[in-house]
Amino acid sequence: MNDPFRYQPRAAWAMTAMVLFLMLVNFLDKVVLGMVAVPLMAELHLSPATFGLIAGAFYWLFSISAIVVGFLSDRIATRWLLLAMGASWAVLQLPIALAGGAFTILLCRVLLGAAEGPAFPVSVHSLYKWFPDEKRSMPVAVISQGACAGLLLAGLLIPLVSRHWGWRMNFVILAAAGALWSVVWACVAREGQLHERNAQPSTTDICPTAMPLRLPYRRILLDPSALALFLLSFAGYWTLGMSLTWLPAYLEKGLGFGSAEAGRWFALVVVSAMPVTIGMSWLSQRMVRRGATTRRARAQLASLSVLASGLLFIALVATGLPAGQKVVLLALASALAPIAITLGPVMIGEMVPARQCGAVVAVFTAAGNVAGAIAPAVMGRLVQAYGSTDAHGYEAGFLCGAVLLIIASLVGLRWLYPARSKHALMRATVMASPGTLGQADAS
Repeated sequence: MNDPFRYQPRAAWAMTAMVLFLMLVNFLDKVVLGMVAVPLMAELHLSPATFGLIAGAFYWLFSISAIVVGFLSDRIATRWLLLAMGASWAVLQLPIALAGGAFTILLCRVLLGAAEGPAFPVSVHSLYKWFPDEKRSMPVAVISQGACAGLLLAGLLIPLVSRHWGWRMNFVILAAAGALWSVVWACVAREGQLHERNAQPSTTDICPTAMPLRLPYRRILLDPSALALFLLSFAGYWTLGMSLTWLPAYLEKGLGFGSAEAGRWFALVVVSAMPVTIGMSWLSQRMVRRGATTRRARAQLASLSVLASGLLFIALVATGLPAGQKVVLLALASALAPIAITLGPVMIGEMVPARQCGAVVAVFTAAGNVAGAIAPAVMGRLVQAYGSTDAHGYEAGFLCGAVLLIIASLVGLRWLYPARSKHALMRATVMASPGTLGQADAS
């Protein structure tokens, strides 16, 4: 008998594979604008500052949408939410492909950001319904690699498409890919039921699903560990947003590579993040299994990775290395910063009641992606001030990101204690009176 409340590995991993492809399309959508920056700016006569504004516009509604849909995901089936996202992404690519001016691209990128904002938290919440608590780290790591795979394909394919058919054809192809995914998902997707099991969590659960109680969100969101995680997320997404938007232009204009060679270097930067993310996630999980505290295996590991990223960015700017060696440093720095984004939801799941995991992960994602609206615009101003062919403008932007990464890492090393926060928050949950619980639900 097929019990829907039991773990079904084949179905669970099939859903993971579909979500993996969704995240691949998601990150292709994010990076494509930066990959076609040079021909787009030339054809539409956009200044670096204007282009930076358009690139940052993707994140104007990103965080708000992530929070709103994150809370709705407890009430609406995640398969329908993900279907709506995939279909809307496909539709919004076509006006960009036909755009004759900056306003159309700006409007579509704002709407696309709103549609893509909830993708990561809703995807995580969807997979939580298929995997038991102790098996959730790997599927989340896998869908994160979908992002890396999307960036890798972008570095290899987008320059070729632009060269043979023009920059607009990239958006037509992305529209077709989003539409195809949506059709397949509508046919095969099911909603997981594992989260409905009436079972008590074990002491090794990452995100306990049987915990019936809630806490006021202000209690969770103002916890020192939560605030440290939000800052680490902000710093990690700052680096990600900066790289997605300006790295191709930096390689081509700042370092002098040809478009095809710049695409290959971009692919190298992206592919280097994949083994680093998987390896660090595996190391964290292994440390926990061997008895290390989550403070050491998760909080300190993430914080030290972010610190190393900031120091590498400083070395890139300060050492005057040849272009190829700068790209190597850039690849290492860009690979280490997102570790906080990967391990952050795991630490949130450790800390908060199960019913509120999805919402808090959405807030975590939203807080981080605020940086995505700021970083491209800041970099655009610096590039314009120095000139688009001067590497110093881009590297001044990297230096700003390095300072933020170092501050965030020091805050994490000082105040990020997941287990301590878990005990404090759960103790408050257990001690809460019925009246308090009612107020918490209203929160």
